[in-house]
Amino acid sequence: MELKMFIARWGMNEPLPELFAKAADAGYTGIECGAPGGSEEAAFRSLLKERSFDYIAQIHSAGDDLIANFRHNAERAASFAPTLIVSHSSRHGLSFDDNRRFFEQALIVEREIGIPVAHETHRGRAMFTPWTTAELLREFPELRITADFSHWCNVCESLLEDQKAHLDLAMSRTIHIHGRVGHREGPQVSDPSAPEYAEELRVHLGWWLEIARRRRAEGAPVLTFNPEFGPPGYMPTLPHTRQPLADLWKVRLWMKRRFEQEFADASL
Repeated sequence: MELKMFIARWGMNEPLPELFAKAADAGYTGIECGAPGGSEEAAFRSLLKERSFDYIAQIHSAGDDLIANFRHNAERAASFAPTLIVSHSSRHGLSFDDNRRFFEQALIVEREIGIPVAHETHRGRAMFTPWTTAELLREFPELRITADFSHWCNVCESLLEDQKAHLDLAMSRTIHIHGRVGHREGPQVSDPSAPEYAEELRVHLGWWLEIARRRRAEGAPVLTFNPEFGPPGYMPTLPHTRQPLADLWKVRLWMKRRFEQEFADASL
């Protein structure tokens, strides 16, 4: 099974040609972001071809009609021929019946556009906890997810020691990984290479490798991984100055290389 690394555009302020060149030089083979519009759209499409980059499209539920919004966003994303679509789906606080209706329609849209949709385990969304996610996954066997368990660590104020059954189900439905290390009080450690976060790193690496093993057992030819650490504001900053505690590019590159090594050592 091949491991493919995707750079998140989130927090990267370089012009698109510079970002694509920098990412290619660092060994990334794809980019993950929302579908650009306006003056950027033509350049983005051209750079994807020029660099032979894979594309993962991100979409976000918004507005009063979440289902219509999902359809609109998914269809536009599909016009870029992405490898898959990562969706921040629905909203937390809705009833199970409301979310059932949302995901029924989301699966119909997914079948129509012919591109896999991976619904992200994200705070503020339908899949913001292990148990709400498990309820939906049991209801819809076709539903697939993007695993970003750092959010669940934050919501549950734990490293999910008491969520093994829900984690097992979630990992069995994962088709994409957001490789960010969270902790008991937040969705992002300042620097995953720091020794004080060794426990959190070990736990997250264990989850990601287990997902990789399951994908390989399913016969998946590729595992996609995005070391999606966030920029200052999401990344902790110093008081008064708001200076970031680490360099975002370096943190992502370190996480990329560390998981590549773990993946290779596991002979996946």
